[in-house]
Formats: sequence, C-alpha cells, structure tokens
Amino acid sequence: MSDFEFDSIIKNVRVVRPDTDTVEEGDIAVAGGQVAQVAPGIDASLAPEVVDGGGRLAFPGAVDGHQHWGIYNPLDVDTRTESRAAAQGGVTTGLTYIRTGQYYLNRGGDYADFFPEVLSLAEGRAHIDYAFHVAPMQRSHLEELDALVDDFGVTSFKIFMFYGGHGLHGRSDDQASFLMTPPGERYDIAHFEFVMRALQGVRERHPRIADRLSLSLHCETAEIMSAYTRMVQEEGELSGLAAYSASRPPHSEGLAVTIASYLAHATGLPTINLLHLTSAEAMEAAMTMARTFPHIDFRREVTLGHLLTDIDTGHPVGGKVNPPLRPRADVEALWEHVLAGDVDWVVSDHACCKEEMKFGADRDDVFLSKSGFGGAEYLLPGLFSEGRRRGLSETDVARLVSWNPAQRYGLRDKGTIAPGYDADIALLDPDASWTVRARDSESVQEYSPFEGAEISASVTDVFLRGARIVEAGKVVGEPRGLYVRRG
Repeated sequence: MSDFEFDSIIKNVRVVRPDTDTVEEGDIAVAGGQVAQVAPGIDASLAPEVVDGGGRLAFPGAVDGHQHWGIYNPLDVDTRTESRAAAQGGVTTGLTYIRTGQYYLNRGGDYADFFPEVLSLAEGRAHIDYAFHVAPMQRSHLEELDALVDDFGVTSFKIFMFYGGHGLHGRSDDQASFLMTPPGERYDIAHFEFVMRALQGVRERHPRIADRLSLSLHCETAEIMSAYTRMVQEEGELSGLAAYSASRPPHSEGLAVTIASYLAHATGLPTINLLHLTSAEAMEAAMTMARTFPHIDFRREVTLGHLLTDIDTGHPVGGKVNPPLRPRADVEALWEHVLAGDVDWVVSDHACCKEEMKFGADRDDVFLSKSGFGGAEYLLPGLFSEGRRRGLSETDVARLVSWNPAQRYGLRDKGTIAPGYDADIALLDPDASWTVRARDSESVQEYSPFEGAEISASVTDVFLRGARIVEAGKVVGEPRGLYVRRG
C-alpha cells in the first residue's frame, strides 16, 4: 500500500477555472487520474512525482468539440497522428464527427454494424480522450438512436444541411452514391425534421440525461450555394478563397440557421447547436432565432480558423473549408460576438487533408480542391493569443474551450480544474511567442492556412488524467486516450 496521499503534484502554477473570474496561484494534487486538491503550498512529500509549473497558467484541458478523424485518411491512422496534433494545442478530449457514406469508412448501412468498427479502429491509438458525434443519414438510423445512447454512450448527433443538394467540395448531382443511402430516400428538410422528432423522443425516454442529448447542424443552404457557385465560376472574376466565399454566400448560412431553428421549434427539440458560424449574417440569424424562440436552448459555435484568418491572409487554396473563410469584416464581427458572450465555444474543426488529396490537377483552382484543414494544434494558444489582444480574459478562454463544450456534450468529468474532475491540464506560457510553421506540427498535413502567423503564447506541458502527454512542447509516451461514454 502506498505511503503517498497523491500520485503527483503540479506546483507553482496559476490555475484558470471557468467557474470563477480570478486566476488562483497554487498547486494541483492528482490522485487516481482526477484532481484531488487545488491549494497553495501543498506538501511535496505527499506525492512521488512533483512537477514544477514555473509560474505558468494551468488551463483545464481543452475539449475540442469539433474534429474529423478519418475523413481523408484511414481512421486508425488519423486517430494516432491527429490526436498528437491536438495534444500540442492543449486539447485533452476531442469529439469527432462520424457518419456513413463516402469518406470515413466509405460504406453505408446500419450503425449497429458501423459504429463498433469505428470504436475498434480508434481503440488504443489516441493520445487524448475522445468521443463521437453521430449523423443519422437515413430513415433506419432514426430507429437506432436509443441504442446509440444506451449501448455506446453517444449523446450528440448531427445534420449536414447542404448534403442533399450540394457536394462536399462544390456542385454535385451525384448525392445518392455520395451519401450511400437506400434507394428512394432523400436527405432533405423532411429528413431533418424527422431526425429532430426522433431525437426528441429519445430525450423523453431518457429524462435523466435529456439536457445532454443535443443536435448539431451545419447550416448552409444547398440551392443558394449551387446557384452562386455556377454564377461565380461562369463570371470568372474571382479566384481562391474570395471565389469560394462568394460561391457559398453568408446569407446561405443565415437562411439555413432560420430553417433549422423553426424546425426545432416545430418539433419541440430544445437542445440545438449551430456549428461553425462564419459571418455577420449567420450570427445575426442565430441571435434573432434565440430571441424569437427563447424556449430553445441554442448554443453557437465558432472555429479558430474563422477567428484567426480570412480570405486574404489564408492559403489561397489550402484555406478552403466549409463554410468558407470570410472577408476581414466578418472576422471582426465574430470577435464582437465572442467578446459579447454570444459564442458558446471555439473549436478547431480539424480535418487533416494531406497535399496529395487537398489539391486538384490545377493547384490554383479552389473549386478542384478538397474542403477542410487541420488546426487543433493551435486551439488553446491561438485563442488565448488573439483573445488577450482583444480583451478576452483567461477564464473566458477556459469557458470557451473547456467548460461549455464539456457540459453541453455530456462530458461531466471534464472542463475544469477542481476536485473530482479528471486531471486534464494544459500548462501555457503566456509570454512565449512563436511563428506557425506546418513542419512543426504533429499532424501529417504538410501545409497550414495559419502559416506564418505569430502566436504570443505556447502550450508547454499537457496532462491527461494526470499523466503527462506533452513535455516541453513535445508529445511524449504511448497513446493513453480512452473512449468516453456519455449519458
């Protein structure tokens, strides 16, 4: 039997907790993978391992609520490499989207067969803890929602609103083979309504965890995007990210937000997450819907990419993402909403797409390239750096990247540094400036739309359930991440 009271102690840190507006100087004691005590002057003799935090900020490990492991690379490969990149960015828990159809496992069918394979491919390979959001793509999936909750601990689901009439990377008339849905089925507004009704039924059958059962929506309108894509390509006056932004205009987002919100009202589903809002118009629609339907518990998400770069500063093709990067005016509008408290969490939307897949035959043609890029490795330092410059407090950062997504998505042991919570901790040096270079990332992606950006803070050490997974900025040790069952 051990003579020690704790397994380890992290001493001499400034603890950032999202439930307070102050930063506390002190020590963090860890026992059994959880925080046991937070206090100044904890006796170092009470633990066999003592880490000197050097006065750095101790943030709760980031809960990156929006990643895409396995979308462009095999899931078992992405789980290992991209979880390493996430750890670099102070992320200790990643929630990744999964669905049937092309990409991911490249097959359709029922989740009873599909999801166990997802879990098997990820098991033992992640350097961070992880969970999955699941997208009901066909009618039979609606009958599997209870099983996904009860058998696999899935509590969050997703709708891609544009998939029924627009391709993942641009215009497409071949949705059936892309979605791999049964003959005669349509992925359209009616399906979205039935998903909402089915999920509300699950909530009613699971009252104890009803507040943790939520639906996320990628809000863009296929018909508008198809028409504008054709117009932009035929006119030929724009290129690069400016062309892609114009082809998927902001009012396409705003309209989809409005449709999604009314469907939530009509179906009685109150737990709605509006994903990666990119523009002033999208945020205006989201705030208008919140006032119109106060009984709906809307949460609003913004990505780090849409806060740090724009159509002029991002890689002209490598910065292609859905929804698109926007002009600088939209970036400033998003920051106004972040500072006003209108944004609930900030995520990476990490989707590693290597050069060989990202760029088309004409590397300069944005419409031939694939959508998505990585960025989890910059999540905590990037938000802290730009946020501090604009007046965002340390505790606001902790709420945006840790507490809020953990609470919404049912990760009740994550999100803060307090006794009884998992000892997921990221030490951040607020005065260590560095320049983003893709070659320094643990991701296998060879480029970055953030290339050359100056970040004024650095994640030095990261602990997952008390075990160090990043030391002096480098990922260390073998994968120890676990699948987190929620609900």
